[in-house]
Amino acid sequence: MARPISTRQEVPGFLQPARRVAPAIVIGGAGLGAVVLAGAMVLWFHYGTTVFFEMIASGISACF
Repeated sequence: MARPISTRQEVPGFLQPARRVAPAIVIGGAGLGAVVLAGAMVLWFHYGTTVFFEMIASGISACF
């Protein structure tokens, strides 16, 4: 029977909290993205398509 090339190594203790924090960061980022998308949709329906695109275009042109 073939032997494994490397032995299974234990994760150091200081890396254990990172495994619990990473899913929270992903969920938080997804929640923030959903809020931004919902805000954009509210502005779209409130101001209409033309005004919404004009606001986006003026915002982008102000950056450059």
